[in-house]
Amino acid sequence: MTHIAVLGSTNMDLVTYVAKAPQRGETVTGREFRTIPGGKGANQAVAAAHAGADVTLIGAVGVDSFGSQLRSALEHSGVDTDHLRTTEGPSGTAHIVVDDEGGNAIVVIPGANGTVDHLAPGDEGLITTADALLLQLEIPLAAVVAGAEAARRHGVRTLLTPSPAQPLPSQLLASIDLLVPNEYEAAALTGTPDPREAATALLDLVPEVVVTLGAAGSLYAARGAAPLTVPAPRVSAVDSTGAGDTFVGTLAVALAEGRPMPEALAWASAAAALSVQRIGATSSMPFRSEIDAEAASHAHHAQSTS
Repeated sequence: MTHIAVLGSTNMDLVTYVAKAPQRGETVTGREFRTIPGGKGANQAVAAAHAGADVTLIGAVGVDSFGSQLRSALEHSGVDTDHLRTTEGPSGTAHIVVDDEGGNAIVVIPGANGTVDHLAPGDEGLITTADALLLQLEIPLAAVVAGAEAARRHGVRTLLTPSPAQPLPSQLLASIDLLVPNEYEAAALTGTPDPREAATALLDLVPEVVVTLGAAGSLYAARGAAPLTVPAPRVSAVDSTGAGDTFVGTLAVALAEGRPMPEALAWASAAAALSVQRIGATSSMPFRSEIDAEAASHAHHAQSTS
């Protein structure tokens, strides 16, 4: 079975649903409030587990009630939490406003995630057994660099989601195989709003790039090859929270299974398309059989309309 290691954040998402997000100084009445397990690390771990991989999450939760809820939810989703530390203080939280168009605005408070600034004993050993290591930027950069370097030492493929967007040190980039920014993060990293130009610029830093384009699909670029655009299935979005993490987690599984990049991207796009039609982050992530069916349906539709 494919083994994916994830080094990253675990948050409780505190989600408010409103017709239109409030402007500064404005008070609006919301429709609904939910607490949903999230955090980019946990999200990608659950997505990969649902997609059929054996997944272990390296990270931390607090000693509060959210911490035990988060650990339990991850285990229920099939994620191994043996490397998920419990630290003094609160768990990480994300305060999310979702509007009726499926858009969101998010404030993240790191909590326990801020303590993950190094690899704990046993973490590197775990990474060496993985087919891929997934990284994001919601934990201290020192741990992300340590994880990436450990993977590089042992020949483990690394995928980095550069979110929240910030300057990436050359020490980190030297150990990244595949960078997966969305179009806003790609623009922030390169200074160009054009995704194709941004992807080309990013190839000076890493060997492969996938820029996710939301409803427009994804753009793949690699050194020495022509860029490739893979369209996404057309769906009506209800909540886009976690869609990018669904895409990355699923993509990692497909690549670890040896699928060619175009097929892997189409499979990941199918998973993300399913997720935006459901509420929440981890709660919206599809299972392997659903992804297979959606990908097959989209491929058939594409053939019939071409």
